[in-house]
Amino acid sequence: MEYSRITSVADPLFRQVHNLLSEVFPPEEVLEYSLWKEPLEDPGIRVFAAVHEGSVVGTTEYRYYSDWNVAMTDFTIIGREGLGVGRFLAQHRLKDLQKLAADNGKELFGMFAEIYDPYRVEHAFGGIKPMDPFVRREVLSHLGYKRLDFPYVHPSWQGDGEAVAGLDLCFMPGDENLEQIEAALVAGFLTRYYAVLADKPEAWTSMVEQLKGRDAVSLLPL
Repeated sequence: MEYSRITSVADPLFRQVHNLLSEVFPPEEVLEYSLWKEPLEDPGIRVFAAVHEGSVVGTTEYRYYSDWNVAMTDFTIIGREGLGVGRFLAQHRLKDLQKLAADNGKELFGMFAEIYDPYRVEHAFGGIKPMDPFVRREVLSHLGYKRLDFPYVHPSWQGDGEAVAGLDLCFMPGDENLEQIEAALVAGFLTRYYAVLADKPEAWTSMVEQLKGRDAVSLLPL
């Protein structure tokens, strides 16, 4: 299996990646195909495909913020069972991020991720069993992700200003004994991450303002 970076919408692999995104995630979570041109060309956004015998069998997108020394996993998709795609993607992503942090003179502090709450979300996720939210949540818990202790919403990626619920914002600390992180880091990260979406829902704006008024956010078990 190959870990192949995609940097252009013209890359033939990207059509397969976008098809996977559209099959697995709800519409409000998927950026329209043509709007991917700039993100893919952005050196700070890293989109990789797991390629098996010429076909995309998984994909992940993530980014590293050197000033905060944290990462964000935008998505991880396992497109085929029985190939170890999830482990393959997780291992290669972590190695890549550790190198980016080392080049920054540091050890990676941790990584954010939005994780579906299976008790609040009803979606088939393409009928792919490893993408079932119950399975994914347990796997991510095993990887070390913890739930940030506040009610979470995010702006819809359809750009319509709607608030999307049913997910938790989580964090995988480099130090597994860490019990909380600074609220200013969480608020700053969310503000920068969603800056690309001009139309923000009031629920999201209020959430961020409340975070700015706190000192820390607890890390709870998933």
